[in-house]
Amino acid sequence: MSEASLLDRVIKNVRVVRPHNDAIELLDLGIKDGKFARIASHISPDTAKEVFDAKNLLGFPGVVDAHMHIGIYQPLDKDAVTESKAAAMGGVTTSLNYIRTGQYYLNKGGSYQDFFPEVLALSAGNFFVDYSYHIAPIASQHIDEIPLLFEEHGVCSFKIFMFYGGYGLHGLSDQQNLFLMINKEERYDFAHFEFIMRGLTRLMEKHPQARDTISLSLHCEVAEILNAYTKIVENDFSLSGLHAYSAARPPHSEGLAICIAAYLAHETNCVNINLLHLSSRKAMEAALTMQTAFPHINFRREVTVGHLLLDVDTPNTIWAKVNPPIRPRADVEYLWQAVLNNQVDWIVSDHACCSAEQKRSAKNPNNIWLAKSGFGGTEYLLSGVFSEGSKRGMSYNHMAKLLSWNPSRRFGLLEKGDIAIGYDADLVLLDPNESFVVRAAESESQQGYTPFEGMELTGKVKSTFLRGNLIYNNGEILGSPTGRYLKRYSSSLSS
Repeated sequence: MSEASLLDRVIKNVRVVRPHNDAIELLDLGIKDGKFARIASHISPDTAKEVFDAKNLLGFPGVVDAHMHIGIYQPLDKDAVTESKAAAMGGVTTSLNYIRTGQYYLNKGGSYQDFFPEVLALSAGNFFVDYSYHIAPIASQHIDEIPLLFEEHGVCSFKIFMFYGGYGLHGLSDQQNLFLMINKEERYDFAHFEFIMRGLTRLMEKHPQARDTISLSLHCEVAEILNAYTKIVENDFSLSGLHAYSAARPPHSEGLAICIAAYLAHETNCVNINLLHLSSRKAMEAALTMQTAFPHINFRREVTVGHLLLDVDTPNTIWAKVNPPIRPRADVEYLWQAVLNNQVDWIVSDHACCSAEQKRSAKNPNNIWLAKSGFGGTEYLLSGVFSEGSKRGMSYNHMAKLLSWNPSRRFGLLEKGDIAIGYDADLVLLDPNESFVVRAAESESQQGYTPFEGMELTGKVKSTFLRGNLIYNNGEILGSPTGRYLKRYSSSLSS
């Protein structure tokens, strides 16, 4: 056999988990040029340059973490290195990151024509996993730049933060135009959201072949409700910690925002809507009600591993502050039931590395109002879903759908999401019987703490392959960053 005809690698003895196959089959996987090239019950080692023995571990498609924030609290180029290492150790092979102009991230306003190339330059050569970006049109000029972002940079997913117009990232604020770095006469409000939707509808009409992968994601909370309830709760000394923060951003604010967003989508015929990090029963019920009310809108519903593993009584209080808030246990169990009922489309980390020094106030470290919002967790995404999902009877192929297949389809990653011939050879090997206790000190993230600290999870990631290359194995990140920017427009055209 000639050198040219040899497979680059054979991974033997994989108990393969596929999103559309209930059976778990023991198979060998042959890889050539970064793709799955042969899948069979036996592939001779003589047909490959390298052989890796998976030792009967479960093999999941590489996880697509469809909601991350790289560079929000740390310099983007440095954050990309450490946080993509954390992603790789958790079996994540594709990182989709939300980014915007304004304070945090690059701390710049202005045009995306100038801003986004800088983001790409800071990203290049620093990701250990493949990556792409969702973009938030913050200023009115950004709506006109949507076609440019799509056609030149392959960005097909966009975002609205519904509470930003009148409420701060971490709490009450009357400085939102300064925070967003927009002109004082501009408004980040429902009318702006409508015009974003109309801009995306025009994009779909211009590029009908990419219609299924052009979408709008929304963080659904209403600023006026948050403002009113925060003032009430801050003066109610019977509430503290995560209980107080949840009460200050009540679930009906999520529900109301979802209803507004859904009607605007109907009005503008913006047909692909993603409802992000639904945190409560009221939010999920509103999302399902809107699906019934507007059946022509293709809604997708997202939850985070944080909202599935944590509740307001977690001992790691300050570390678990996030938007929308961690909720009471009854909401957590309702979200799990929605997962099992196939009412959730994907599960994500909402990873936002925020160092301990930035996270909490040095003078008043237990004050929830002074703590910054967000925390990392991509490294626990697969293990967290596997551990808690298995306890509730969630099938392995259902996990693969929610962690890989569904987000890859929605966001135009048409060569990701499955273990199949012609797909990128992204693979994560997981030991379903190995339990471990979460310790921040063992993470590759630079965060230095985790709200999951001390939690015992069953199902440990042992190895991660990116396009056939071993990038994580038995506790070690291997090699240098080889993650590629995924330009999703060209993928959409080829479908």
